[in-house]
Amino acid sequence: MTATDQLRTANATDVDQLVRLWALVFEDDADQAQWTDHARGWFTRFVDDAGAARFPVIEVGGRLVATAIGTLELGVPTPQCIRGRTVRLANVITLPEYRGRGYGTRLVHDVVDWARSITADRVDLSATPAGQRLYTNLGFTGTSAPRMKLVL
Repeated sequence: MTATDQLRTANATDVDQLVRLWALVFEDDADQAQWTDHARGWFTRFVDDAGAARFPVIEVGGRLVATAIGTLELGVPTPQCIRGRTVRLANVITLPEYRGRGYGTRLVHDVVDWARSITADRVDLSATPAGQRLYTNLGFTGTSAPRMKLVL
């Protein structure tokens, strides 16, 4: 981080920039008009709910250049998740021209610190091949249960 870089928590005034960053993940997948309004509504609902979600951002010169998304998932307690509280780290997103500056590491640490502060049992994520090294270096380990989905 440099003197011009700021790590902070996103707020309601950042929603449009959060949607713009989020859309980078899916720019090749679908017509953005079909889902970005729903994403904007979701960010608006959760951006100020510190007990349910965390949106750390890196701001440079008034522009958001990186973010991570952490959301609290509640489930039935198990021996591996004794309170049933899991934080899902959805994505760590950095604009291409700002990569390699350690922003991803700072953002993940922020979400992990938040998870501890809300007494979550663990942080789960689905790593892309490009992100796997970052997460491994931060102490994340593989699991024996692959994630699956059913599109409705």
